Amino acid sequence: MKIVCIGRNYAAHAKELNNPVPKEPVIFLKPDTALLPKRMPFFYPSFSNDVHYEAELVIKIDRVGKNISEKFAHKYYSEISVGVDFTARDLQEKYKEKGLPWERAKAFDGSAPVGKFVSKLNYADLSNLNFVLSVNGEQRQVGNTSDMLFSIDAIIAYVSQFFTLKIGDLIFTGTPEGVGPIAIGDYLEATIEGEKVFELKIK
Repeated sequence: MKIVCIGRNYAAHAKELNNPVPKEPVIFLKPDTALLPKRMPFFYPSFSNDVHYEAELVIKIDRVGKNISEKFAHKYYSEISVGVDFTARDLQEKYKEKGLPWERAKAFDGSAPVGKFVSKLNYADLSNLNFVLSVNGEQRQVGNTSDMLFSIDAIIAYVSQFFTLKIGDLIFTGTPEGVGPIAIGDYLEATIEGEKVFELKIK
């Protein structure tokens, strides 16, 4: 399986990091080793001093597809969750300045923990879906899918032009504004429409 991530999919987040708002989805990949085993904490990596959380709605692909039409994209996933795209911001800034790839800052082991998946049928409107990330009980990120620059179905259609989507693949759909640093001892939890789907301890 592969983890496909969409960058800068919320205009406010692009602006908070002084990035231009994209005209088409920004894609990067993470390996399967970026996933965390269930109930495992996230261990702060030794190679960074500035790891940030970026909470995102995640979809799980359950059909093989290539060159998927946007109008049929909804048939290719049935479950959603929240994940965190952990980013070594100090490394990322260094690579961005030199025009180099982000993988060492984005794709390291454990950098893509994902919560429990729930049926998309639990929600009346996936284009107006609220999700929240809290750190130590304090809300840090509040997102709504209506603010996405590119919708879930548009992302699936776009990504499938370049990568065949396979059963079990995950798509991180982008993070809203409010990203920030984590510290050892932090406790992260996330909800979709008030239901907790994600929790994680930083060690």
